[in-house]
Amino acid sequence: MIIYKDIISDDEVLSDTFNIKEEGILWTCDCKKYLKRGNDDFVLEGANPSAEDGDDDAGGEGEAVMVHDIEDQFRMNWLKTEEGLKPSKDAFKSHLKTYMKKVLARLTETGASAESIAEFKAGAPGAVKKILANYDNYDVLMGQSMDGDAMHILIDFRDDGVTPFATLWKHGLVEMKV
Repeated sequence: MIIYKDIISDDEVLSDTFNIKEEGILWTCDCKKYLKRGNDDFVLEGANPSAEDGDDDAGGEGEAVMVHDIEDQFRMNWLKTEEGLKPSKDAFKSHLKTYMKKVLARLTETGASAESIAEFKAGAPGAVKKILANYDNYDVLMGQSMDGDAMHILIDFRDDGVTPFATLWKHGLVEMKV
């Protein structure tokens, strides 16, 4: 299995278990949305829930929320508009400028190929334009560390209006085999 980490924050943000599609210097992958209960974190195999925690019956089923599988699997934080956490379009544009500079610096530091750096430089303006044109439709997620300078993962829906997909920066990811 391959896990992809954010090149800036080192947060795990994607794995090869998702169907990744390359669209220029952006990657997209379809996600699934499902109902997660507050007490659904994990259950150890062979564990006896009644012996482990006697509160289950008294507490009900817990609060249920809709989550994206990518958000849940990588413990991302959703910057919700209604809570005032989603950056404005201008603030996000400013973030992208800073992010692009940091990714370019990191690519140079890590000895990325000249072709990779040239591809990033050539594709970044078009990708930024595409993202900003559609920014109002995106839900914005941040990695577990909540590093403001790191990649913001963008969630939108395919043309069918049902299938969510994530958009990530290809050059902002570092591959880690596990």
